[in-house]
Amino acid sequence: MTLNHPVLVDLLQKAYSAEKAAAFAYQGHANSVKSAVEKSAIRQIELDEWNHRQEVLEIMHHYQIPVSQWYELRFYLIGKIISASCYVIGRFMPFYFAGRLESGNVCEYFRMKQFFNGLNIHDHDLVLYEMGIKEKEHEVYFLEVIKSDKLLPFFEKLFAWGGQSFNNIDLEKKYPVEESDHYCKK
Repeated sequence: MTLNHPVLVDLLQKAYSAEKAAAFAYQGHANSVKSAVEKSAIRQIELDEWNHRQEVLEIMHHYQIPVSQWYELRFYLIGKIISASCYVIGRFMPFYFAGRLESGNVCEYFRMKQFFNGLNIHDHDLVLYEMGIKEKEHEVYFLEVIKSDKLLPFFEKLFAWGGQSFNNIDLEKKYPVEESDHYCKK
């Protein structure tokens, strides 16, 4: 079966490659922190990203969607650059920008679910929902680590994330998969 939905196809290809960039970034991030607890948490997030990449690939295979070599190269370079930068930009910025990135990634998976549902395809609802929720958990973790840092108010003003999220998911009041259509609607 093939998908006649160019936006959804592109979103899947981009997500697949971007998950690799995120995993590479988290490798550098984990290696750059001193705390064993933080190191372990970031490594788990890296594993989550590799798992998301595999899940997206399975969906792509189902619809015979090829991997974009352009996105693979682009996100490989981005991930490696971010990974290396974690050693030189201090402690706060890797946590801040990881949280900001994860905040936006949440909606990618809910948008995919909405696009599939618009095609009357519900086979991937649970996995896309779970990946979106996992990205939200990552966002919350990164913000929690830096919530009392003196740089946070400045970065919130400059980059518009911290007190406000880029998604409307509240982990304390999660809706079930069947009722999650209002997540990430613009």
